[in-house]
Amino acid sequence: MKEFLKRKNIIFSAKRYGIDALSAMAQGLFASLLIGTIISTLGEQFGIDILVTVGTYAKEATGAAMAISIGYALQCPPLVLFSLAAVGMAANELGGAGGPLAVLVVTIFAAEFGKLVSKETKIDIIVTPFTTIAVGVLLSLWWAPAIGYAASSVGNAIMWATELQPFFMGIVVSVIVGIALTLPISSAAICAALSLTGLAGGAAVAGCCAQMMGFAVMSFRENKWGGLFAQGIGTSMLQMGNIVRNPKIWLPPTLASAITGPLATCLFHMEMNGAAVASGMGTCGFVGQIGVYTGWVNDIASGVKAAITPIDWIGMALICFILPAVFTWLIAIPFRKYGWIKENDLKLDL
Repeated sequence: MKEFLKRKNIIFSAKRYGIDALSAMAQGLFASLLIGTIISTLGEQFGIDILVTVGTYAKEATGAAMAISIGYALQCPPLVLFSLAAVGMAANELGGAGGPLAVLVVTIFAAEFGKLVSKETKIDIIVTPFTTIAVGVLLSLWWAPAIGYAASSVGNAIMWATELQPFFMGIVVSVIVGIALTLPISSAAICAALSLTGLAGGAAVAGCCAQMMGFAVMSFRENKWGGLFAQGIGTSMLQMGNIVRNPKIWLPPTLASAITGPLATCLFHMEMNGAAVASGMGTCGFVGQIGVYTGWVNDIASGVKAAITPIDWIGMALICFILPAVFTWLIAIPFRKYGWIKENDLKLDL
């Protein structure tokens, strides 16, 4: 059996399912829901109807894009990979608000079953897609509603707790999602799976920005402008190797996130009411900020918000860029002074 599974490239591991598949799912979300939301927002703001149409089609492909991305990460054969489009559409629709998590779970099972039968018969062109789609859609009908409900319930509980205790939950959400951003997992996919928006989404954005801007500024001495842009609008995950070698370097941006999180929730009341995936993006390509702006536009359209105020823009600038950079830099000073962060501990090979 071990030899058969090895030949089929079926590897049961936390890394493959919890890191590789999850990270790939986030890319599928970016290439459909997120970019579609951005394009639609641009079209609505500038009165360009064709952009609204383009964005709408992109958003409608969300389920298929996620499933195919997961299949790619699991190294599925072509027929399995292409058949996952139908699986993703079913799981995402039936999963409701928790659709992304349903897509992740169901697609993993459908992909592995498809790989089991791939190229095992002379009518592979029929057997492989039939097995992949049948397993995926049947599991979607069976599991997706419950998975989606569970995921959205957890997300709703976090958002409810943040509304009830904005200071404490602002710290918790900001720190946890920020840490997830820097780890080799997808904070964006986690936020999407939990449908994390509102004040909790704002705290998540703050935590991610603290990690990215914090590392970018803190390591400027070692990495100069290339490192500033690579981490500031790229990803703080680049520092993961250095964190393994010296975990203390992770403390300044993490402590900064514990400060900016409650500032976002209590002082500026910053909410992220765009696509939930943007809550876990921080300053990566300015997607987090675009998500916040999209939420403002949505709130105005629904009558929840009267207009975008100067305080909104000031709050975004402070929480996303200025304060995380300043706080992390200040916290890092004693760390360097007492030798907890040594020369080149933050050096990147760029």
